[in-house]
Amino acid sequence: MACVPGCGRVEEKFVRIDGSSTVYPITEAVTEEYLTQTRGAVKVTVGVSGTGGGFKKFCRGETDISDASRPIMAEEMKACREAGIEYVELPIAFDAITVVVHPQNDWADELTVAELKKIWEPAAQGVIEDWHQVSERFPSRSLKLAGPGADSGTFDYFTEAVVGRPKSSRGDYLASEDDNVIVQFVSRDRGALGYFGLAYYLENADKVKAVRIKKDESSPAVTPSVEAVKSGMYQPLSRPIFLYVNAASARDKPQVREFVEFYLQHAAELAREVGYVDLPEKAYALALANFRALKTGTAFGGVPEVGVQVEELLQRETTR
Repeated sequence: MACVPGCGRVEEKFVRIDGSSTVYPITEAVTEEYLTQTRGAVKVTVGVSGTGGGFKKFCRGETDISDASRPIMAEEMKACREAGIEYVELPIAFDAITVVVHPQNDWADELTVAELKKIWEPAAQGVIEDWHQVSERFPSRSLKLAGPGADSGTFDYFTEAVVGRPKSSRGDYLASEDDNVIVQFVSRDRGALGYFGLAYYLENADKVKAVRIKKDESSPAVTPSVEAVKSGMYQPLSRPIFLYVNAASARDKPQVREFVEFYLQHAAELAREVGYVDLPEKAYALALANFRALKTGTAFGGVPEVGVQVEELLQRETTR
C-alpha cells in the first residue's frame, strides 16, 4: 500500500506551559535539564503571561501546566470547572517578594509596610509623587514606580499584603509582566522603586538594591533572603509558589506525566540554584504522591491569603 503524505512521520510530543514570571526561572531551569535528558524527543514551550493570564489559558484548555505565584482564585476555579478542567495543585517553592531601589538610593534602606501602603494604595495616585511625602526622613526627590501588571500573581499578593485588598493599587506606574523591564526601570532612576520575586533580585543585585522590610514599627527590618523566609521572619511578603497541572493532560499524555515527575524530583535543587526557597524533602514527596494519584483541587479557599508558612502549607497539602 502506498504511503500517504505524513504516514511515516512520528507525532511530535508537546508540553505546553504558561503563567507566572516569578515561577518562570525555576520552570526554565527544569525545562533545560529535561530537554537535555530527553534529547529533543519532547518539545516544551514556556510562556510568561503572568499568573492570571496563565490561568485564563489553562482554564480554556490551552496549556497542560500553569505556573502560579499564588493559589488559584475563586473566579479561576469557576472558569476551570465550567470548562471541565480538573487540576492537581503542586507547591514547588517559597518566594520573597523583594522591594528594590536604585543602588545610589542612600535614604530608603528600609521601609515599613505602612509606608509601602502609602506609596501603592489607590489614593496615592497622582498625589504621592515625592519621597518626602512618604516619610519626613526621606529627601524631597521625585518618586518613580514600576511593578507587575494586573495579570501578575505577584501583583495580587503584594496588593493584598500591603494595601489589604488584591488588585487594589494606584495605576500611575510602569506595569509589566516582564520583571526584567522593572529591573531596567529602577536601575536607571535614582528615585525609582519597584518589586518582584527574589530570584530576579539575586540575578540583578549589581543593578538594583533590596530594601529591608518592617512589618510594623516595632518589628525588626528584615532583608529578603532564603534564611529569612525559612525562619518565618520575612513577613508579610513571603509566599508559596505553585504548578497547576491539567489532570487530563497528566492522565492522557505520557510526556506531561514524565515532565512533572522530573520537575518535582529536581525542584529543590533548581529552586535553590535560581534563588528561591526549596521546600522540605517530605513536601516534594507528598506533591509527587498527590500527582501520581491525580489528587485534584486546592488546599486554599479561592481567596487571597497572606502569611502562610512552610509547615502550614505542608499540613494543608497533607490533609486536603
